[in-house]
Amino acid sequence: MKKRNIVIIVVCALILGVFLYGYSYLNDIKTVKISKEDKDLGIKPKDNYKEKDKDNKVINIALFGGDGRDEKDVSRSDSIMILSIDKANKKLKLSSIMRDTYVDVYGHGMTKINHAYAYGGPELAIRTLNENFNLNIRDYAFVNFDSFEKVVDTIGGVNIELNESEVREINKHIKNSSIKTPGMNHLNGQEALTYSRIRKIGNGDYERTERQRRVIEEIFEKGKNIGITKYPEVVDSVFPYVETSLTKMDIVKLGTYGLTNNIKTLEQNRFPKDEHSHGEFIGKVWYLVTDLEETEKQIHEFIYEDDNINQEEEALN
Repeated sequence: MKKRNIVIIVVCALILGVFLYGYSYLNDIKTVKISKEDKDLGIKPKDNYKEKDKDNKVINIALFGGDGRDEKDVSRSDSIMILSIDKANKKLKLSSIMRDTYVDVYGHGMTKINHAYAYGGPELAIRTLNENFNLNIRDYAFVNFDSFEKVVDTIGGVNIELNESEVREINKHIKNSSIKTPGMNHLNGQEALTYSRIRKIGNGDYERTERQRRVIEEIFEKGKNIGITKYPEVVDSVFPYVETSLTKMDIVKLGTYGLTNNIKTLEQNRFPKDEHSHGEFIGKVWYLVTDLEETEKQIHEFIYEDDNINQEEEALN
């Protein structure tokens, strides 16, 4: 399910697993050091987010996802998201960024946003998000999708409403699939991953993003209610496939915060919005061209503008 499974990785595994099952579990996660300098990460000295988040009540983490890859192979990030931990309102927010969005990538000019990871790894990918949308992201997590099937199977599958075209696509890619008719279906890990990757029907990548969001919501809901005996299995299915710039202590702090504050709300959104973007061929390549200024505004409104965002004092330090 291209990277939308990242949420359960970060939310369920990092938050539940680390706190409940110990610091040693973090040894399975690959830690990568990146620059923490504002200049290298494209964080502007005078930016709007500081006015909206003066007390650092929101933590933004870039989430990238892709298929299995060799150590030496730097691939494009097939999925790009921003996980915002809203400490004032005790909720998680997930911003999905369309991978074909036409943006300026430092040193490479205007191109698709998912090319940034291939050009310069996570540091350039973070810089691209920060520079184009005026954000303050300092850390990232990359999740290999090989983990997705295991996570979905561990939590007992997900229930998804399917149309006829989606049923056909699933059966086209999976022999002996149990999915035969449209309507509400129970999907196992392989079926959920295939469903999330469907792109050649309907409205292409737009609908694919919606499918991924539906699966994430199902995973999030089921992840909140899985029995405590399932936690180690979920953690074991996720951690070996995670690469991150967060230190072990950072992850423990986030996990502790998530549990002690009983975070159970996940809000999702997709950017850019249809009304401010359009598909266009530039030099025989298709791009999603958007009004970057308006998209920045909308992302900020989603991440920062909540009723309590400038009121309640919270601490995660």
